[in-house]
Amino acid sequence: MPGIGVIVNIAAVLVGTAIGLVFGRLIGDRFRSIAFSAIGLAVMVIGAAMSLGGLADLRETRLGDYAALVLVGALVVGSLLGEAFRIEYWLERFGLWLQERAYRAPLLSPGKADQPGEKAYTLVEGFVTASLLFCVGAMAVLGSLQDGLGDPSLLFLKSLLDGIAAIALATTLGAGVGLSVIPIFVVQGAIALAAGAVEPYATPAVISSIEAVGGALILAIGLDLAQIKRLPVGNMLPAVFLAALVALLLA
Repeated sequence: MPGIGVIVNIAAVLVGTAIGLVFGRLIGDRFRSIAFSAIGLAVMVIGAAMSLGGLADLRETRLGDYAALVLVGALVVGSLLGEAFRIEYWLERFGLWLQERAYRAPLLSPGKADQPGEKAYTLVEGFVTASLLFCVGAMAVLGSLQDGLGDPSLLFLKSLLDGIAAIALATTLGAGVGLSVIPIFVVQGAIALAAGAVEPYATPAVISSIEAVGGALILAIGLDLAQIKRLPVGNMLPAVFLAALVALLLA
């Protein structure tokens, strides 16, 4: 059945998040801090590997040595657009809106956040981190395409990996990780539904560009989780779409 892979992916993330929230409440602040650093380091490695791999694959296209310019240009122009539209601000507002409506929820956050802003920040950080990890990459794009064409096997594998990652992320980032099912449903669901029409445009160059820029954003999230440097990743999100567009037109 077309779309079953997306449904399984969503279920896996929700189950993983629920397990992570339960375990997260059993972990003390000292252990949660080191868990943040460890997860941040892991996310940095994943992001760097994804970005470098995507960039290397992009260099094999007609862009050649200009592939790096696509990465730099998309990040700079995309970040400027995101800043102009204040995407980070609206993401934080979204987190506050959710927090205000779930203020009394016992599983809202695994941490001991006494202020609404702290919980809202956890929601936003968990949402953005998980959304990028789960929605950016070859498995998300190709798996959704295959699912729409009747073969959900790749998304089943992705679901297993995402479920395990959701456990680890929810342990430290809280319920916001579960909100990533919204972009999973929208992005992967849309690709699966439009598989026949989208497949010709999902060229290797487009997928490589998404991985190159998306990996860089995931690396930035890792810097934040490891408490090294917080970058406005939300404002950089348009860079992913710009890179894909450039690759589609020029590669």
